[in-house]
Amino acid sequence: MSFEYLYIPIGVPTFHLESAQKEFDKSVALLESIDTGVVVPGEMLLGIDKLNEFIEGRNPDLIILQNVTFANGAYAAEVLRRIDCPVLLWTLREPVIDGTRLRLNSLTGAYSAANMLCGFNRPFEYIFGSPDEDSVKAKIKSTVAAAKVKKALKSLNIAQVGHTPQGFGFGRALDTEMLTAFGAGLVSVEARELIDKAKSYSNSEIKEYLADAENRINGLDKINENNVLDFARLYRAYDEFVKSNNIGALSSRCWPDFFTAFGTPVCSVLGILNDLGVASACEADTYGALSMYICSFLTGKSSFFGDPVSMNEKEGTVTLWHCGMAPCSLARDDTGACAGLHCNRKIGPTLEFGCKAEPEVTIFRVGKKADGTFRFFIAGGEALDKPQQFFGTSIVIKTESPAEDVINNSVKSGWEPHFAVAMGDVKEELKALANMLGIEVEAY
Repeated sequence: MSFEYLYIPIGVPTFHLESAQKEFDKSVALLESIDTGVVVPGEMLLGIDKLNEFIEGRNPDLIILQNVTFANGAYAAEVLRRIDCPVLLWTLREPVIDGTRLRLNSLTGAYSAANMLCGFNRPFEYIFGSPDEDSVKAKIKSTVAAAKVKKALKSLNIAQVGHTPQGFGFGRALDTEMLTAFGAGLVSVEARELIDKAKSYSNSEIKEYLADAENRINGLDKINENNVLDFARLYRAYDEFVKSNNIGALSSRCWPDFFTAFGTPVCSVLGILNDLGVASACEADTYGALSMYICSFLTGKSSFFGDPVSMNEKEGTVTLWHCGMAPCSLARDDTGACAGLHCNRKIGPTLEFGCKAEPEVTIFRVGKKADGTFRFFIAGGEALDKPQQFFGTSIVIKTESPAEDVINNSVKSGWEPHFAVAMGDVKEELKALANMLGIEVEAY
């Protein structure tokens, strides 16, 4: 995915240009160290003519608008009327306060620019500080990452395999909502189509998939052979569907069809797809799959998907769990990803393990309020070194906020019962993405 963002340092030549030049040079160095997709001008843009010359014909995915000195609102207006993309407004700290002249007056310029941004009804991110400050670097990095996700969503095809079970309608997506809110395309297919495709493969046609699964999952030889072969058939059917339709995320119906109509669960297939880079959720929770995709995009790692099932107030932890479809890469090193039987249906193979420790994680959900508008659930924490908590796959998270508050407040707010867990701290990236998409954030 190509990604381009513009550094637009605006100002006027009547301020202290030696100080401004130093900040400009440091800003360019910082931005180039963060991402190679940055496009910078050869000089400070100290006039609207120079500004227009630089932005002419550009179609960036993000703008970093910096008042290298004061500039009136006309500068921002020129940018906004020509380019429509996310904006990070950057105010420079005054380099010297010594009772003499004002060197930059960047902050007053920021008020002028922000006034114009609000006039254009453009949401924007904001940072105050010098290029050598850690907080500035962190904010720019998170904003760039969020803008990359926003662009990636526009080329995402997300598949909805089958319908949500009764009572699980919170995960059902509409193609128009997915497209207008996130820019993603929704591909729908009946579960029976993939089941029928899986049934058509002979044993010789699934050898490659069976061998791959045996390299990922311990103990498949202890599961009924016919179930293991049917699992490999499902694996091939899903893999070919994903590749032929350019699918980046997927939600799949699981019970009861894959137990009653096929005789083998789809859980382990979804776990493997996650490790192959296709964010995959069960119970046909398409917004759960979207949540997983965003988490994985930001961290470069597979994400967990599950229900909050247990809380320990003294330990300050919440356990998330599901029947057995977590990515194999998340399994504890001492056990690996193990094959087992579904906790309720007693049919395998499912995945069985506790997740390994992770110093920073983010619990996330793309959800909906009662009025149908979207919202983001965001909570930070640490994944503890805990063994498997229940049959299936589990992760134990010590939340940054008191666990009791997280649970009580999110239940009272009516959140859906499925959450994604990102293997990293991406709270700021998610907040920036929400702002870019015009979505409300509920941070816990």
